[in-house]
Amino acid sequence: MTHRFLLGVGGLVLSGALAFAKGPAVQAPIWTGNPDIAAFEKIENDHLAAAQKDLDQLVAVKGQRTIQNTVAVYDDAIMHFGSAAYLSGMIEHVGTTKEYRDKAADMTRKVSAAITALALNQDAYKALSAVDLSKADAVTKHYMERQLLQFRLAGVDKDQATRDKIKQLNDKLTELQSKFGENIAEDTKKVQADPSELEGLPQDYIARHKPDASGKVTITTDYPDFTPIEKFAKSDSLRRRLAQAFLTRAYPANQSVLMDMVRTRHEIANILGYSSWADYFAADKMIGSGKKIDAFITEVSDAAKPIATREFEMLMAEKRKTNPDAKGMETYESAYYSELVRRSQFNFDSTSVRPYLPYAKVKDGILATAQKLFKLEFKQEPKAPAWDPLVETYDVYDGGKMVGRFYLDMHPRPGKFTHAEMIPIRDGVIGKQLPEATLVCNFPAPTKDDPGLMEFSDVETFFHEFGHLMAWILSGEHQPWAGLSGTMEADFVEAPSQMLENWMHSAPVLSSFARHYKTDEPIPAELVAKLNKAQAFGRALWVSSQDSYTAISYDIYSRAPETVDFDKIDTEATEKYTPFKVLPDTHMYASFGHLAGYSSAYYTYLWDKVIAQDFFGQFDQANPLLGEAPGKYRRTVLEPGGSVSANDLVKNFLGREQNTKAFQDWMSEEFKDTKAGD
Repeated sequence: MTHRFLLGVGGLVLSGALAFAKGPAVQAPIWTGNPDIAAFEKIENDHLAAAQKDLDQLVAVKGQRTIQNTVAVYDDAIMHFGSAAYLSGMIEHVGTTKEYRDKAADMTRKVSAAITALALNQDAYKALSAVDLSKADAVTKHYMERQLLQFRLAGVDKDQATRDKIKQLNDKLTELQSKFGENIAEDTKKVQADPSELEGLPQDYIARHKPDASGKVTITTDYPDFTPIEKFAKSDSLRRRLAQAFLTRAYPANQSVLMDMVRTRHEIANILGYSSWADYFAADKMIGSGKKIDAFITEVSDAAKPIATREFEMLMAEKRKTNPDAKGMETYESAYYSELVRRSQFNFDSTSVRPYLPYAKVKDGILATAQKLFKLEFKQEPKAPAWDPLVETYDVYDGGKMVGRFYLDMHPRPGKFTHAEMIPIRDGVIGKQLPEATLVCNFPAPTKDDPGLMEFSDVETFFHEFGHLMAWILSGEHQPWAGLSGTMEADFVEAPSQMLENWMHSAPVLSSFARHYKTDEPIPAELVAKLNKAQAFGRALWVSSQDSYTAISYDIYSRAPETVDFDKIDTEATEKYTPFKVLPDTHMYASFGHLAGYSSAYYTYLWDKVIAQDFFGQFDQANPLLGEAPGKYRRTVLEPGGSVSANDLVKNFLGREQNTKAFQDWMSEEFKDTKAGD
């Protein structure tokens, strides 16, 4: 997941303590000075004041409008607005006290209101429209075309009363989005278990969960606790209780918040001439319309269902070994029985990989892989200030020149964002500012007595988020305008991240860093082979589940609010697109964080999975670090970023439009190399 401020009209950046010579000579880390709440507020307000000064200069221009006196001034305003937006958005998710996070949420609302006002500012729109771009370079033309489109989609051409109403609704929406995420982050639930119920869990997990004075073990809904239980615990009662807790986080609080978001977004869409939010929100994206989202959901379902049915039959056969009368399976059971199928049909036990995946080795391995793949160098700044003592800071070098910086905030703590994401911090602008970003994850923290062993899926997530990070840094290194860092079409952002997940399945890559935490022995080649065969199982079921989430996201936002029943939509989508049943008395949507940001665009993950697999097919499958593909991918996809359309990025790398062949081959791979399940 990438966290990007999408309100308003353009890409947004965070600038901090900078000193410029010919380009950025010194760019201090974002947390320089260890800002307290008062200092944070001042930073925010200073950026807002600077942005307003730029806008005043923009509209005051007399005579002919040029790129220098109009576009450049506008882009400076975007930089300042973004400086405030990214900082407040980051602290909302990673701030170490509730007081700080609450103040950040207040500032996010203030900044968003200013950005919405810009999006509806007719004077700014007329100024940009008046610039003669006939002799401008292609990148600047593309930038202005996109910005003017964003203005029109925001409603800049409406009358004053309508624009005032749109602003009121957008301000309300920002507040609702913040509240939705806050409710999820602050509702970590706990389940009590008897020590005997941990049977099947890896020994390191059991060692971290010792009984308290009452003889009970406490399990939380944080991912390092939740995921191993659902995969390995023999106790169905424990898996069910924990899933029940996990799937009722932020309920009932977020039920009303989400309904208010649905109503607010529907009203915005109607005012702007669209029948639904799903149609409105798709208008500036690759997919183009809500109807195409609906058609894509069906296309994916048709492709996945035959394979998913075979996989589900294998799960049911496994379940019937201990429950001969079993007729079906609830969603929470999938992880456990998938693990049993991998053991019985593929002779692979997921716990056998964990000892080779201690957090420190994984982190070093992913950084080393990215450096090789993209021909970069990462240098840690061990004394750099940060918002939490465990946060690490790295400078990025390309050919001996510093080109960016990133931060790793990788372990759970109270009140922190509970999933995984990349948060942009600074957009890159040639000669002005280096791109920066933060990875926010929730992996087990290593200690003196605990190496922080990771699940294979955790490592995939790490690769995924690092894919977002590399796209941000490499794009920002080459942009002339702040609003062009990253990708302009929001439904392309998951392609680079999902593409990088494939590196986790490369034997040369995995063996380069997966070493036993006790013996330092590299992971055996035969174990990697077993792992890859076993991990191919369940892909179509995963696609089906993602398709159901996509349908939930679309169905909630594609109809009139008075017809929206969250629980009904959840149940119907799950049972239509997957073979599983919803666990009774759960309300998954209350903690489905993407419904706030991605809203109706959760399809992005599957849309971009198709592109990602098509991309990966161009690499050397024996060793994807070799050959010409890595360099071409960097040059034609990552470096251009938002300077060209996403459709052109795809065509420039593939030499054609994307198709689903590689995706379908990936989905059915298990049945090509094994007779399991036949």
